[in-house]
Amino acid sequence: MKAWQKSFDQYRVLMLKRAGRMLHNEWCYVGGGIEKGEKAWEAALREVHEETGITEVRLYSANQFEQYYSPTEDYIYTAPVFVGYVEESQPVRLNHEHTEYQWMTFDEAKDNAALPGIDDILHFVEKHFARKAPSEWLRINREKD
Repeated sequence: MKAWQKSFDQYRVLMLKRAGRMLHNEWCYVGGGIEKGEKAWEAALREVHEETGITEVRLYSANQFEQYYSPTEDYIYTAPVFVGYVEESQPVRLNHEHTEYQWMTFDEAKDNAALPGIDDILHFVEKHFARKAPSEWLRINREKD
């Protein structure tokens, strides 16, 4: 899940510095697993809230997947990518999983991303969700919207 903020007519990406064992001290965007009984988009919203305290998110499916191979554990991780738009007035309150956060430009986020492939996802999202309005067909409709 990526969180985006628009300021000064430019969208920014919320990047978080990891505190845990995996990718320790590396910049990443919000992410996490799907709990039993959860839909992927519900997990995305839950993870945003748990990791950042942000509660108001306009959510879209990016129609993309993030994936990487773990050579130490010999598995392929695949996860759907979601794009969340948030108002810049919402405060960010990190949980124990991260030590700091920064709203970065897309170029800054690409330069600081922990793993290869993340820059490709960021480029895709910038092209389809920041430079133009996303398709409403990709909007995750929630009852309270």
